Amino acid sequence: MNTTSPLAVVQAQLDAYNAKNLDALMATYAPDAQQFALHGALLAQGLEAIRPRYQERFAEPDLHARLISRSVIGNFVTDVEVVTRNFPEGRGTVEMLCVYEVVDGRIARASFATGEKRMG
Repeated sequence: MNTTSPLAVVQAQLDAYNAKNLDALMATYAPDAQQFALHGALLAQGLEAIRPRYQERFAEPDLHARLISRSVIGNFVTDVEVVTRNFPEGRGTVEMLCVYEVVDGRIARASFATGEKRMG
């Protein structure tokens, strides 16, 4: 069993995201990890489906997630972030609620809720 704390795993994921380090980011996810819209549809399952989602996002030159708050309860980590993105209509931000479940030192499930897009 991996003893890496859920907090450390999620922080490593955020650091890799902001560094646009795809391999480091993928190392934080379990091979059969699942990503969901919060209370909704399965977005991706398995590393082969998750990797291209981040690869496409990492092409955005201004991509950056700023952590607003974080809560840890057992093996669940909940982040509130403001993510700077390059949308088709220009640079903007979006608020994200990210809920991660960490099992054996890797993210097993992640659910995301996206707020309104703000341009500028």
